[in-house]
Amino acid sequence: MVRAAQRSGSAPRSSVWLEGRSRGGGRGGGQPSGLDRERITEVTVRLLDGEGAAKFSMRRLAAELNVTAMSVYWYVDTKDDLLELALDRTFGELVLPDPAADEDWRDQLRALAREYRALLVRHPWLSPLAGRFLNIGPNALAFSRVIQQVIRKTGLPAHGVTGAISAVFQFVYGYGTIEGHFHARVAATGMTPDEYHRHAMSEATQSPDAAEVIEESARIMKARGGDTVEEMLERDFAFALDLLIAGIEAMVARGRD
Repeated sequence: MVRAAQRSGSAPRSSVWLEGRSRGGGRGGGQPSGLDRERITEVTVRLLDGEGAAKFSMRRLAAELNVTAMSVYWYVDTKDDLLELALDRTFGELVLPDPAADEDWRDQLRALAREYRALLVRHPWLSPLAGRFLNIGPNALAFSRVIQQVIRKTGLPAHGVTGAISAVFQFVYGYGTIEGHFHARVAATGMTPDEYHRHAMSEATQSPDAAEVIEESARIMKARGGDTVEEMLERDFAFALDLLIAGIEAMVARGRD
């Protein structure tokens, strides 16, 4: 079957990590002084955190670095290359457990899930880029390697490893993405998360179509407990993660029957 990219005459985008300059060279002699790929990537992450991916541009980056836009191109070929470098840099923030340590896989899996969730919330621009690029930078690969090793400790058969990884970390990806968007929305209003939540619930109950759903949601939230938005988010995340871990345990037990 001919792929769409082949039919259109354009090949799928490769990765900065598959190119000769992926580890920070440059185009050769004459590079602008005071710059290197590490510094450029660091400032890129800072701009993405502060302004979001929609406002990010090579010109904006150059202004922040106090150089010309062409100076940045000594170190990266395209804006996409730079975004991919920034993406992998954030994965380097993750504190990863040692799969070889004498520690229960459940605790290690919870630690990995919490680290990834916090990363997605801390950098709301990360999730769309993680879906856009190959994620084969050194930090992303280190994260993936530890996940695989921890899941293998569960006792699942080899054919179930990728399914378990998908169940846990696609859940975390979705949860962290929505949570990150929520906090960005709250920040734009100038309210606290709790103020925003109360305001949103109050406004939603004014709609006859939404009133019944909101009332039921309020009863569910009351049963769940938690006085603040942060507590509610944490309880939901912990309970959902426990459900997934229980599912892995059940599948392992089923394989032993």
